[in-house]
Amino acid sequence: MFYFKRFFKKSEPLAMNKFLIVGLGNIGSEYENTRHNVGFKILDDLAKQQTCEWELKKLAYYSVFKKKGRQFILIKPTTFMNRSGKAVRHWALKEKIPLENILVLTDELHLPFGTIRIRGKGSPAGHNGLKDIESELNTPNYSRLRFGIGAETKPLDQVKFVLDPWTEQETALLFERFKLCSEAILCFGLEGIQNTMNKYNGK
Repeated sequence: MFYFKRFFKKSEPLAMNKFLIVGLGNIGSEYENTRHNVGFKILDDLAKQQTCEWELKKLAYYSVFKKKGRQFILIKPTTFMNRSGKAVRHWALKEKIPLENILVLTDELHLPFGTIRIRGKGSPAGHNGLKDIESELNTPNYSRLRFGIGAETKPLDQVKFVLDPWTEQETALLFERFKLCSEAILCFGLEGIQNTMNKYNGK
């Protein structure tokens, strides 16, 4: 948090009751149901559960809801995956959200399908969206929820695989997996990253 604070004026208090939840994906109908867009889809499911609407705002689709005195701000960047950091930085600064209250949702090719892995920090591991967020925030110390999209057999063309649509078998299982992700997001805001990792990692 202290490194990120330099973007704020010293007199500005941070909004400790606000949480920025970022779903990564690519805009456009051709990408809508692809594996790479799972961050968007998780947030769509959460917004539907919370009966909140999406608005097109600066650099992102934006939605918000409150839960037990906490405000959850959801964004789906409209900058395409590899420039996601611009939207994250803009909304974190605009809403005065501290670094430890940011959670990024992304796909993970190297996890089995549907597996959740949550971390409070880490490397981009070759993911261009995470790489850009780290660059814009000047730190790797932000939380991320990785959703496994890995196949049982390693795909020959990994780029094509992540940009392909879900199979029928995968689609049938997504609803329950997204529900679990939504629970983890709420836990992050209400109980913190450590409890969230303890409860949901590996599920």
